[in-house]
Amino acid sequence: MSTATPPARSGVRPRPAAGVLTAAALAGTLLLTGCGSSAGSGGDAGSASDLHAQLPEQLRKDGVLRIGADLTYAPIGFKADGDRPDGLDVDLANAIGGVLGLRVQFSDVPFDRLRLGLQAREYDVVMSGMTDTAQRRDGVDEQARKVNDGVDFVDYFATGTSIVTAKGNPQRITGPEDLCGRTIAVQRGTTQAGMLERQAAACERAGRKLTVTETDTDDQALALVAQGRAAADLDDAPVAAHAVKNGRAGGQFQVVGDQWQVAPYGIAFAKEDTVLRDAVAKALDRLIRNGEYDKILAKWGLSGGAVQSAVVNGGY
Repeated sequence: MSTATPPARSGVRPRPAAGVLTAAALAGTLLLTGCGSSAGSGGDAGSASDLHAQLPEQLRKDGVLRIGADLTYAPIGFKADGDRPDGLDVDLANAIGGVLGLRVQFSDVPFDRLRLGLQAREYDVVMSGMTDTAQRRDGVDEQARKVNDGVDFVDYFATGTSIVTAKGNPQRITGPEDLCGRTIAVQRGTTQAGMLERQAAACERAGRKLTVTETDTDDQALALVAQGRAAADLDDAPVAAHAVKNGRAGGQFQVVGDQWQVAPYGIAFAKEDTVLRDAVAKALDRLIRNGEYDKILAKWGLSGGAVQSAVVNGGY
């Protein structure tokens, strides 16, 4: 990964007035999950005060870090009993909020709308198992056409993609090449959807059509696999492992083959929000140094994806 950081700009777009929400209000709910004290949140002594002072002025006044997330992606981010946000991203966000001296508030938004909500200022950051890619940073589509302003990332976890089949692997899939000639399910807007688009082109050249069925949630994709309507689903490796261990969407599953294209998850920021981006990177680094980061990953059985430091825009 590259550790290069783009030149910082201090400008931050104005936040909307309190209570004003657009697409996120229609798409999801607001859920407060944490309090802005460093005590018990993994912060070093005095950390909430020194990093809090480095935040944008409006964020200091509001005292709340607003996060957009698709809370349907266990164990990364999901709703536990009582619609309480839970998961790796939620615990890590609360710890970062503690170091920054901020409360944390989640907006539950469909994954393929998260970047739109960020650009519309419905929340301050996106933290939702989003892979840091050059495509997302540059705001381009699979054909390199400009589609949005792009985002910056602070990378916090590394993982790859797994292929998930029904238990017993009835269609004997062993790797990406076996997806050709089959119907594969995937959640819309994900990195895996882009991977399948590229794989479909390769399958077309080989004369074996790959049919891709995109769904709104990963549970819907897994349900298609459980029902035999899709041969496989592509998932981030931790989510795939969770589905195998716990069963989801009315079925039992297994992972086949090796992880595909390991890359970092990143917390996403609007391009101009460099002050907030850099403060969050410092908070994450502090959690890595004091051991709280490792404790959070261990809680979710995800220590294998640990990073050594917070990197800005380090994805492929």
